Amino acid sequence: MPLTKEKKKKIIEDLKEKIDKQKSMVFVSIANLKAKELIDLRDKLKEKDCLLFVVKKTLLKIASQEKKLLINVKELEGELALVFGLGNEISAARIAYQFSLEHEKLKILGGIFKNEFIDKEKVIELAQISSGEELLAKLIGSISSPMSGFINALEGNIKGLIYILRQVKT
Repeated sequence: MPLTKEKKKKIIEDLKEKIDKQKSMVFVSIANLKAKELIDLRDKLKEKDCLLFVVKKTLLKIASQEKKLLINVKELEGELALVFGLGNEISAARIAYQFSLEHEKLKILGGIFKNEFIDKEKVIELAQISSGEELLAKLIGSISSPMSGFINALEGNIKGLIYILRQVKT
């Protein structure tokens, strides 16, 4: 059933509002995905403060032109959905990428990062970046590793001294 002009205007306004709030956006093709899989994807996205929005390409083109985003809608193939990252810049790309690994029917087409269009490969690179917590854990591990090695070396010398003193005592 075709959309009325009022509904189209409402969708465009809603889309522009979401574009204003987003920190990143990933374009995915959801063609041939089952309803259960879409619900599962929405649930995963909701947990990480992300949002899935299915949109017609013509409405996306109008909204992106009004928001001055350079998106070539003709290059985006399949039934289009937008994954908005509202809380974190990388979470939308990470969840879409992980979901695409589990469900081959979901195709990543590109995205918007820092208000610039990026291709599929860049979105996948973003998705594979370690999270802030993981990076901090690696940093702390690399800082504490030399100290723990130094402490183990000192303990070895003390243990050697104690061993020698026990030998002298007996």
